[in-house]
Amino acid sequence: MGFLYSKFMEKSCCFLTVCMNPVLQKTLVFSRVFPGRVNRTAVHRFDASGKGINVTRVLTQLKKDTIHLTHLGGPLGPFFLRLCEQDKLTLRWVESGSPIRFCYTLLTEEETGHRVTELVEEGDPVGPGTEEKLLGVYREVLPQAKTVIISGSKARGYNDTLVPEMVRLARAQGKRIILDIRGKDLEQSMVYGPSIIKPNLFEFAGTFAPEFKSLGELSGDEEGVRDRIASLALDLSARYGAEIILSRGTLPVWYTCGGVFAETPVEKQRTLNSTGSGDAFTAGLAAALDGNLSLPDAIAEGIRCGSLNAGFLKPGIIEETA
Repeated sequence: MGFLYSKFMEKSCCFLTVCMNPVLQKTLVFSRVFPGRVNRTAVHRFDASGKGINVTRVLTQLKKDTIHLTHLGGPLGPFFLRLCEQDKLTLRWVESGSPIRFCYTLLTEEETGHRVTELVEEGDPVGPGTEEKLLGVYREVLPQAKTVIISGSKARGYNDTLVPEMVRLARAQGKRIILDIRGKDLEQSMVYGPSIIKPNLFEFAGTFAPEFKSLGELSGDEEGVRDRIASLALDLSARYGAEIILSRGTLPVWYTCGGVFAETPVEKQRTLNSTGSGDAFTAGLAAALDGNLSLPDAIAEGIRCGSLNAGFLKPGIIEETA
């Protein structure tokens, strides 16, 4: 296991971010892609990414002390760490024995901005003992954090009990818990009372109302969809004590707040690269709540950060980096 930056040893942090599926993200820009032919571009970049890294990078740019916990393995692990060091990120990581995966973002020009196409690799399973090492570091770092943010899917090889256990431990220590996850990880974590869950609308429906999603009803009448989602979200919020925030791309954000279902509009803009905008939203939301803003104001800050991210080629930033 290892860490990046000695400041971890010197002081506590505001935020502990966790993601168990790190990514090397390759972004390529084309004016147009011709299927079945060779397509060349001189505009491309490599970045350390994954939902947790993106959240961490934006929180760091918001001047919030943040530690990111993940696993690394394979020959490109040192390259990933160098990219994180360039972004001044603080990492704790454990050796997984599994190579870091690649994801590719293809940006093609349109009148309203770039169309974003994601090509996502499924990573190799983590090696035996990775989960125990990761949970051990999590237990070590957890007391230092005020807010825990768990984002994204987990790599194969981890048990379905891991994320709920992390939520349980954080809840027992009175931490604010923000979850941007889906499926079993989200469903089984609800019983431990996270503070906020922030899936997008399709992830929320796929987790808690798969029959609703499978019938294609999410693309139906806007008012009817809103009413059904509101009823489900308010029921879950009342049952588990978590506020629910549902992002919907450029459509208004839906959310619960104190037993009320509300929405906040999102201003449409020309997009350079929307990859990581949801993660920037999560970071802005969390930073605002840490500053004691109300939930509606924190959502507005999340929207602001998500919009800023969409204006950059690099994913998971709100200001230009070197």
